[in-house]
Amino acid sequence: MSSRRLFLLDAARLAAAFTAAGPSVLRAAPSNAAGYPFSLGVASGSPLPDSVILWTRILPDPLDAGSAPRLAVPLRWEVAQDEAFRRIAAKGSAIATPELAHSVRVNVTGLQPGRWYFYRFLFGDAVSPVGRTRTAPAPGSMPDMLKLAVASCQHWEFGSYAAHRYIAEAAPDLVAFLGDYIYEWGAFRRQHPQPGERIVRQNESFDLQSYRQRYAQYKTDPDLQAAHLAAPWIVTWDDHEVANDYGADHDERLSSDFSARRAAAYQAFYEHMPLRLPPPRSFASVRMFQRVDWGRLARFHVLDDRQYRAYQACPRKDRGGSNSVGPRACPSLLDPSRSMLGREQEAWLEEGLTSSKARWNILAQQTLMAQSTQVPIAGADGGRFWTDGWDGYPAARRRLFDALLSSRASNPLVLGGDVHTFYASELRADFNRPVSRDNPPIATEFVGTSVTSSSRPQERTLQYLAMNPHIKFGRSDRRGYMLMEVTAKETRTRFMGLDEVRDPQTAQRELAAFRVADGRAGLEITSS
Repeated sequence: MSSRRLFLLDAARLAAAFTAAGPSVLRAAPSNAAGYPFSLGVASGSPLPDSVILWTRILPDPLDAGSAPRLAVPLRWEVAQDEAFRRIAAKGSAIATPELAHSVRVNVTGLQPGRWYFYRFLFGDAVSPVGRTRTAPAPGSMPDMLKLAVASCQHWEFGSYAAHRYIAEAAPDLVAFLGDYIYEWGAFRRQHPQPGERIVRQNESFDLQSYRQRYAQYKTDPDLQAAHLAAPWIVTWDDHEVANDYGADHDERLSSDFSARRAAAYQAFYEHMPLRLPPPRSFASVRMFQRVDWGRLARFHVLDDRQYRAYQACPRKDRGGSNSVGPRACPSLLDPSRSMLGREQEAWLEEGLTSSKARWNILAQQTLMAQSTQVPIAGADGGRFWTDGWDGYPAARRRLFDALLSSRASNPLVLGGDVHTFYASELRADFNRPVSRDNPPIATEFVGTSVTSSSRPQERTLQYLAMNPHIKFGRSDRRGYMLMEVTAKETRTRFMGLDEVRDPQTAQRELAAFRVADGRAGLEITSS
């Protein structure tokens, strides 16, 4: 008998035994108990009006893949209207297979729109932590408010995840994570380096086993687990889920086997996120761009700016990835054929903007979209731009702006991460001219700093602000997250910064706050 058939028979036998056992009162093991199968916590995401995705992974020892079962194993799940699970709204069973690292994604359907639920998984006599999730509002409804937390870039050893503890305490309706959930390299203990200290790149991930180990490491953090327990997430990826500054099928090293590495990284991402995606036939490519509607209040256009982009313009000699160049020294920077999103995703975005009936159209993407020259535009190079961001794809950015205008989508807001800096900007067709009747703001952009990852000195950021007046605010000296309140009349955004990221008990404070009024592109600074 083939090993594949044996695997299926074992899975069926275990599932039948599990079902026959029936419901029972189970006791929850403490999360730090030896052999506790839910050591990586639970999560939910991708909410629809009648559905939500639930996630977990069976792994008793987070840093020992061998502690997982060798065969497929069954587990149960429950969704309830109350935290005590007296009013069960849905329940069922699922199979955790070794092919997907014993991870499970359950598409729970038949739920009521716009309401909170509680959920848990059950495996043997172990009960997972109880998560809190919610469905999206009904399609034709106008919710009073959406409370949204936005985060990105959480290099493990660069600090504590206190930002996630504060996100959980804020009790948002939804969390948007915009990339760099893991970093592909780093120590397996928190070193908390001092500012300016040289960090040795070590333990880099190249295969599926090492990427899985990296996700397991990150997901042991109790504050990160708490943020997942607090609300459903929508997620996209950036470069470090695979490799620094990769673009399409090229990495910095121009490795001949990078496509295999990328497929391994994509599979590990899929295994560890509450994604509304069917199992891909191949992880060589995974469609990540998606829409999430929040009634008629907001439509999220969640973008992927890594998988389909043109290679970065004018890279360093014998290297791939980013560079800093000017358009006069690098004419290909302005090549209109180059795309950041790929033509299919560009068309998908334009269609989603055109068909949107939402009051706010929120582009959840990875990086700074506003132009950010590093030297004066009037200089000999015509400015100097970082080629890994939207500045490296100005023609693609202009096409996106044209789509915003031609679609007449209501109140476009752009959210970003990646650059480890808080930015608030007004996007316009020509960044080199002041706002005028023929050069008005097209959209408002808010970029969040990192959860932990380091950045440049604030003095340098102030120099960038002076050369880029459309960027109205910038802070690179604090780690943290963004907290937004979206209503029919306005969106209010707060930049929440940590006093000391290396201290798990650090205080947080509001660094700046902004208001965007319905029907009026551009921002009002309400505190700074």
